[in-house]
Amino acid sequence: MAKKTHSSLKKSTSEAMVYSSDPTTLLSRIRSQDIVIGVVGLGYVGLPLAVEFAMKGIRTIGIDIDNRKISALQQGHNYIQDISSENVAQCIANKTLSATTDFSVCGECDVIYICVPTPFTPNKEPDISHIVHSTEEVAKYLRDGHIVILKSTTFPGTTTKYVQPILERMGKKAGKDYYLAFSPERIDPGNTTWHTGNTPIVVGGVSASCTALSVAVNELIIDKVIAVSTPEVAEMEKLLENIFRSVNIALVNELAQLCDRIGVNIWEVVEAASTKPFGFMPFFPGPGIGGHCILIDPYYLSWMAREVDFVTNFITLAAEVNESMPFYVRSMIEREIARQPVTMEKAKILLLGMAFKRDVDDLRHSPALKVAELLLEDGMKNVSYYDPYIPETEIHGKKVKSEKKLTPQMLEKFDIAVITTDHTSFDYEMIVKHSKVVIDTRNACKKVKGAKKKVRLLGEGKK
Repeated sequence: MAKKTHSSLKKSTSEAMVYSSDPTTLLSRIRSQDIVIGVVGLGYVGLPLAVEFAMKGIRTIGIDIDNRKISALQQGHNYIQDISSENVAQCIANKTLSATTDFSVCGECDVIYICVPTPFTPNKEPDISHIVHSTEEVAKYLRDGHIVILKSTTFPGTTTKYVQPILERMGKKAGKDYYLAFSPERIDPGNTTWHTGNTPIVVGGVSASCTALSVAVNELIIDKVIAVSTPEVAEMEKLLENIFRSVNIALVNELAQLCDRIGVNIWEVVEAASTKPFGFMPFFPGPGIGGHCILIDPYYLSWMAREVDFVTNFITLAAEVNESMPFYVRSMIEREIARQPVTMEKAKILLLGMAFKRDVDDLRHSPALKVAELLLEDGMKNVSYYDPYIPETEIHGKKVKSEKKLTPQMLEKFDIAVITTDHTSFDYEMIVKHSKVVIDTRNACKKVKGAKKKVRLLGEGKK
């Protein structure tokens, strides 16, 4: 299908002064790409989604309350690592993508995606205030024929118990006047194989027509879209995806600590178990888990479960094990300091990697950041870090800059180097050669010759 230009789309939209809520008419417009897409929230989920639509020639409007993001996009600048800067610049130049802080543009849109953050509170309770605020803004401009799709990861019932009542305060009904669905994001930062366009997604609407129309919209940019019966199914399956990983990571993290006590190498154990061709999937230990979803989702589900007098003991325990790993890494560091002729106060510690995972610039809930905070809380005044993806961060309210370059001379200044993130750009042979002691929480030095003399590996089983 030939791509529509921005001008032709704008013309067809402006001519359609009377909006129809007829699903057949809407489906026809979707398939002919005669629609305008709105994306609320231009972060790790929203901006890649907006760019996918805009690259198809579909007029797309991004909405965000962060003026810095809007200003960057208006100038054609990209700030998300996982998408092409050239594509962003092209979409802005072609005017298939625009960005604003003004929610009134929702009136121009036919489809509105809500892709806002869903953090938790200090007490580990869900914070859906961003969803609520965004929905309230969208509701001001809700009209017949609108298709609203929530993508923010959340607990079952959010779409029907929170989003739908807000949208229907003025009397419109989902499945009749407008259409509402939940379709969870499946973004994996740093993954160059699976991205927005080729990763299958799930869609669950509040009615059959809501589901059908939302599936059709997503099929414009996504290779495979799976319909499920309700928004609650889609909301729960997203939590299952991430809790599955949380539980299995917790299992190997706990086994890693046990292996350290009994003298068995957990990495060799996992490698051996991986030879089984069925019934086993390898997971690996580390300094903790980070990113937006895996750490948060167990607490979202646990909070919701309490509403029906159910306690998710197993899931909550797994989350607690994972959150304890930065404390375990701190104990490894302090043990190595005790073996050197230096006090904790004067010991110089270098954390290698601050991002939450390999080769990304994402700091969200990074275990390395937690390790740094714990070391400072224990009175270690000389904690530094090097991360080519994170030039500056904030630790305990204080701005800290990354070391400028990873060199032999820089490594030799420190008493302990701790590999907290296994970036592929790190020269691990140089790190081992020029460091006094290396604490490896990622098994990044496994191929370095002579590493056993200097490297203390998490879960290696050395008593």
